[in-house]
Amino acid sequence: MKKIFITTAMIALLGTSVFAKDGGKKAEKAVTVSYTVQNQFDADFSDATDVNWTVTSNCQKATFTLNDVKMTAFYNLQGEYLGTTQDVNYSTIAPKAKKQITDKYKDYTVADVIKYETSDNVTADQTVYFVDLKNTTSEILVRVTPNADVYFFKQVK
Repeated sequence: MKKIFITTAMIALLGTSVFAKDGGKKAEKAVTVSYTVQNQFDADFSDATDVNWTVTSNCQKATFTLNDVKMTAFYNLQGEYLGTTQDVNYSTIAPKAKKQITDKYKDYTVADVIKYETSDNVTADQTVYFVDLKNTTSEILVRVTPNADVYFFKQVK
């Protein structure tokens, strides 16, 4: 249950920080990454290059490149790994989810797609996608579950 709460909180944080146009850096503090997180990151992503750390009041995150893919790893302030994100192509989304998006959000176009992966020792790895949809007057974020179901997540603009 704790892991579900942490994952939900992480997704909320992700939704506000990934698609923020400005002001995201204002909330960042010049704080050192914890020793535990640094060691865990080095073990998990030993081949990572171009690593840049950011510590906010909610999490510690590393933006890096791994196998020519730009990624971000998130850790909570207690040093627990929360998951990774990366930009992906819309073609990665399951056909069932694409149909739901097309049917329900006809007036929107796809702007960005973020893949969010978590790893839980109790259950299997979880992969969720966040699709940023825009039209002339608004921008929304929808979540695509591992079962390819689509849910409204957040109004961005």
